Amino acid sequence: MLLTLQTKQTTAPTISQCSTHLWQKITFFAGADTLPALGKQQKTFVQEAIGVFLYYAQAVDCTMLTALGSLATQQASPMETTLAQIHQFLDYALSHPNACVMYRASDMILAAHSDASYLSETNARSCAGGHFFLSEDVHYPNNNGAVLTIAQIIKAVMSSAAEAELGALYINARELIPLRHLLIEMSHPQPPTPIQTDNSTALGVVINTIQPKRTKAMDMRFHWLRSRINQQQFRPYWRAGTTNLADYVTKHHPAIHHQAVRPLFLTANQPLPPQWKLTAPCISRSTIMHPPTIRPAASAA
Repeated sequence: MLLTLQTKQTTAPTISQCSTHLWQKITFFAGADTLPALGKQQKTFVQEAIGVFLYYAQAVDCTMLTALGSLATQQASPMETTLAQIHQFLDYALSHPNACVMYRASDMILAAHSDASYLSETNARSCAGGHFFLSEDVHYPNNNGAVLTIAQIIKAVMSSAAEAELGALYINARELIPLRHLLIEMSHPQPPTPIQTDNSTALGVVINTIQPKRTKAMDMRFHWLRSRINQQQFRPYWRAGTTNLADYVTKHHPAIHHQAVRPLFLTANQPLPPQWKLTAPCISRSTIMHPPTIRPAASAA
């Protein structure tokens, strides 16, 4: 199975969106309301849905990554609650079918936001998030369309919020290194890559203004980061959490927060092309469970 993306290059900012085949997959999964609650068929359905949308989320719609990461931890042994969560996720996908990422012209300077949520996942695990984009060589780089979004559950159990933030900085910095090399090979020289964090303790550890004690589990991470900073590869800086775009992909948010933050990552849903029409009508589960009541017409007086 091959899923492709469409990229439009005009005088306006570049837009990336999903293809016709991917849209057909979205409507197929979102319309599958009659699968059994348990069994092999359910397990296959869950795994296929996660696999298809994981590609789409990494390429275009990063707002799906957090939910997919949590669902992926359950796909080996899915339960009835997993199926209910999958259907809720598919309702979200069908409500936002044509996500678009817009890229503005920039100086091709790589920048990143890093964040972590402490003990937000099952088994006392934390989640690391990263928002990578291309901007200008300024102290506070202006946002642009994401070239890569990290939403990763940290396997080890973190002992504090600072350690979780330090782990997120480590994860994001590792992902930034090949992107730096790629841009340099494309004749875009890179200054030390700015990485924004909202945790002053983690920042103090990596820039060597705080000397931690009893942190043997953190030693490798902060020594590695310190070494890379000394090599002029990264420039971590602190800024308030309300400006950190990586925060969005580290937590599960209510609907009102999704509606408020989604425009920071994606443009408004574009109108669907004529060839993307549904091949069959999808009846919502609420309509099946609660059919509309037909009242008899009032008799004439």
